[in-house]
Amino acid sequence: MLELLLVIFSISILLAVMTGRLIKYINILAVQGFILFLLVLFSYRNLDIISIIFLTFETLIFKSIMIPYFLRYTIKKNEISREMQANIPAFYSLIIASIILIGGFLLSYLLSNTAQHYNIKYFGVSIATIMISLFLILSRKKIITHVMCFLMLENGIFLLSISISHEMPILINLAVLLDIFLAVLLLGVFTSHVKVGFDELHIDKISVSNGVEE
Repeated sequence: MLELLLVIFSISILLAVMTGRLIKYINILAVQGFILFLLVLFSYRNLDIISIIFLTFETLIFKSIMIPYFLRYTIKKNEISREMQANIPAFYSLIIASIILIGGFLLSYLLSNTAQHYNIKYFGVSIATIMISLFLILSRKKIITHVMCFLMLENGIFLLSISISHEMPILINLAVLLDIFLAVLLLGVFTSHVKVGFDELHIDKISVSNGVEE
C-alpha cells in the first residue's frame, strides 16, 4: 500500500512538470496533500490523539482543501489560467524530471544496506520532489506558479521529515505550517497588487519594468 502511494505521488510530480494549466497544479497539490495524510496514517499507527488531530489538519484539511480552495479563488479573481511558455520546453523538462526521479530511487537503493534510522523509500522520493520543485521554480515564469512549486517543495520537505524520524516532530511541522499559511496569505495580496501595477503576473514583465524605472 505504501509503495503504491509513493508511486502515485511520484507520478503527480511528473504531471506537474508536463502541465501548463494552473488548475492542474492546484489539483496536484490537493492530491499530494491527501497522499501525505495516508502515508502518515499508515506509517505511524501509535500516534497519540493530539498528533493525529494536528496531522489531519495539516495534511488533509490544510494541504488538500484550504490551500487549493484559496489558490482557485486567486486565479479566478485575477483571471489567469495558464502558465507562460516555460524557459525549457515540456518534453525536455519531463526528461530532466524523470532523470531526477530515477536518481532518487537509485539513491534509495544504494543507501538501503546502510540506512538504519530512516525510511529509505520515503527518502529517495522526498529528495527527488525537492529537486524537481526547485527545477520547476527556475523554469517557470508566472509568480503564482512559483508559489505552487514552493508548496510542492514543502510537500517534499514534509515527506523527508517523516523519512528520517520515527516520531513526528510536531513543533517543526507547526512552524512549517505557519510559514505556508503566511506565504499563501501574502500571495493573495501580492498577486492583486502585481495585477494592478503591471497587468501581468510573470517575472519577465516585472524585471523589464524594473529595469526601465532604473
